[in-house]
Amino acid sequence: MAHNFFTKDLLRWNKYDNDRVMPWKYEKDPYKIWLSEIILQQTRVEQGLAYYYKFVKKYPTIKKLAAAPHKEVFKLWEGLGYYSRCKNLIATAENISNELGGVFPNTYNDILNLKGVGPYTASAISSFAYNLPHAVVDGNVYRVLARYFGIETPVDSAKGKDQFALLAQQLLDKKQPGFYNQAIMDFGATICKPQQPLCSVCVLNSKCVAFNKNKIYAYPVKQLKAIKKSRWFYFIIAEYKDQVLVKKRTDKDIWQNLHQFILIEANAALPPDTLVKQDEFKKIIKDFKVTNISKTYKQQLTHQTIHGNFIHVAMPKKAALRGYEWIYKADLKKIAFPRFITRYFDDMSI
Repeated sequence: MAHNFFTKDLLRWNKYDNDRVMPWKYEKDPYKIWLSEIILQQTRVEQGLAYYYKFVKKYPTIKKLAAAPHKEVFKLWEGLGYYSRCKNLIATAENISNELGGVFPNTYNDILNLKGVGPYTASAISSFAYNLPHAVVDGNVYRVLARYFGIETPVDSAKGKDQFALLAQQLLDKKQPGFYNQAIMDFGATICKPQQPLCSVCVLNSKCVAFNKNKIYAYPVKQLKAIKKSRWFYFIIAEYKDQVLVKKRTDKDIWQNLHQFILIEANAALPPDTLVKQDEFKKIIKDFKVTNISKTYKQQLTHQTIHGNFIHVAMPKKAALRGYEWIYKADLKKIAFPRFITRYFDDMSI
């Protein structure tokens, strides 16, 4: 019985009270839906919105995106983070354009087979674009269902994932799955929020277990706490006249496919003026003069915190360094860097 009330009340709220406006809402073009979903993976709507507009304007079709130079696409993505998403975006666009004639797949399983697409994204695209009966399960859905039904099973356990997926599918309005999926995601984002949920005006509060037991913040239950680590990056900006040494990050680590300056990573905080006197530094750059050392910068990623400084060194001649190339300073804005570095650019007006 609770299942019927939940779905009915949620859909009524969506019809009369949901005033959340987003450009991809009720969009039927699978390309634009896919684009919005990839951009919003691990990203707040407020941040992703501008990127969605930029991508749709520059690449109005998947064929346009597939034909774009990789360097250009990464530059457009710059600052959004989780750059593996951009890599997957390019791979999927090229696959659909080259192998599928530019036609987006129209079944759940075929969408799921696309690079960078998981069950949630496949459910969202198939229900929004093709009205297929697949329920979305994301952080918002976990929270709404856990609170309303008082589910004690940890959402990050195998049992919990199966339980929530089954319940979400049972609650889904099979006649209008896209409408329902949009409703529960919007409800979690605007009413049943992680912090300061609007329980007093919630249309589901009369039957919500968490609300009636005064245990709102006890749900959803999680069994694991992510281990966060700290890393210390010291970027050496080697300068010769109006050029600097730059390389692309190719290792399977954060910021893959983005560019950086010479990097020394330390196990702990190290005074930059001490670093430049060490043998490790002198092995990399043999003849130099330190011209400027930046303040310490910090960036919080999902599972790690990056700390670091930028050390400018002037070089008397244009030395070669394996893996690096000399770039004119005026061209730095043409290539993609991680946000950690572009923040420094902003501060220095580079």
